[in-house]
Amino acid sequence: MNETKIGKILIVDDDEDILLAAKMLLKRYAASVTIEKNPKKIPFWLNNETFDVILLDMNFSEDTTSGKEGLQWLQEIMTRDPNAVVIMITAFGDVETAVETLKLGATDFVLKPWQNEKLVATISAAAKLRSSYNEVKNLKAAKKQLEQDINLPYNEMLGESAAMKNVKSIISKVAKTDANILILGENGTGKELVARALHRESLRAERDFVGVDMGAISESLFESELYGYKKGAFTDAKEDRAGRFELANKGTLFLDEIGNLSLNLQSKLLAVLQNREIKALGSNRPVPIDVRLVCATNMPLHQMIKENRFRQDLMYRINTVEIYLPPLRERGEDIPLLAGHFLTAYCKKYNKGLKKISPQAMQKLQKYHFPGNVRELQHAIERVVIMSDGMIIQPDDFFFLNQKPETTGENRIDSFNLDDVEKSVIDQALAKYNGNITKAAKDLGLTRASLYRRLEKYGL
Repeated sequence: MNETKIGKILIVDDDEDILLAAKMLLKRYAASVTIEKNPKKIPFWLNNETFDVILLDMNFSEDTTSGKEGLQWLQEIMTRDPNAVVIMITAFGDVETAVETLKLGATDFVLKPWQNEKLVATISAAAKLRSSYNEVKNLKAAKKQLEQDINLPYNEMLGESAAMKNVKSIISKVAKTDANILILGENGTGKELVARALHRESLRAERDFVGVDMGAISESLFESELYGYKKGAFTDAKEDRAGRFELANKGTLFLDEIGNLSLNLQSKLLAVLQNREIKALGSNRPVPIDVRLVCATNMPLHQMIKENRFRQDLMYRINTVEIYLPPLRERGEDIPLLAGHFLTAYCKKYNKGLKKISPQAMQKLQKYHFPGNVRELQHAIERVVIMSDGMIIQPDDFFFLNQKPETTGENRIDSFNLDDVEKSVIDQALAKYNGNITKAAKDLGLTRASLYRRLEKYGL
């Protein structure tokens, strides 16, 4: 039998001879065997360790015959960990009580004195059950996370320009490898679409794609979000939670906005990538990880390395291959294809009938600089589909895309309506940073989420 097949075992019995005999037998088959004479220390062990199987005696010194103590401690264990796998240790005369424990959540029971082979087989079967519980829990967590993350109505990479053909060519070359990929490009260029395309064409396509917005994770939440945590690890940790690395195991982990990480968090991430293992908060047990890493940023990482704002050794880890996504203004020939795609989708979504974009309106779109790139074009088409009355979309329907003249001297405010003022200031911040949401939000004193809400509110 494989040495680590059973995993970690906790044995609770007030008979020291039984504890020692069980440990001598099981240490050959388990990763570790912990023995405990005092059942009152069960909460301590459960708070500090995660066990695959728990062997629990039915009777202790305070009550040597009824089995009530064992029932009470079983209930305590199941309350703390509903997925705990507990095997009751009982004398022959307590079989009826032992059967009662099965109704309360025990997995099985063994009779004293036990047969060694039968005990090992029982524990091994219980460990497999625990493993299946963990897998189901992780699958449910992954499904929930993916349902939150995946909100992409347009999951195709559209574009026939030379720049986009080059991007697709690189994807086809590297997708089926496990090479770490770094995607560079301005906000709104479609970096996540590239990451998903890499996953879809990879050998890991049947496993999970898990995305993380690194720019939205604070220093204090970094480890709990990426590595997960155990119940009781901190005040609000009501149950075990798998981190993003664990959810993405055997699949693809997409770290967006990686350029926003502080040097401290860069060091923590580098350590995980080097060791290929994580430790959940509240646990000392390392968990091996196997992920295909795809990172993305709109930040100038190579310049940041020179300025000591990004670790060069981390750069080596994440960019075996770089993919540069050009801004929309550099591939204007793709605008008709993209606009047509968005138009069809939003006409269907809002039951508007199939509208068309006039040649003059399309010409206006192709002349506009689109600081927000494809995302801005998408929002513009959605707004026009909702607001336009006719079936042919005219240039005036895109009045909100007029090029903004350069301002000189003091900024002029033509209205003192607070909404107008806020919209104007946000517009200027976006222009100042060429559509970079992260920089604009920082200059405005807003979070990225708050800025996105205002962009939606004002149709920017």
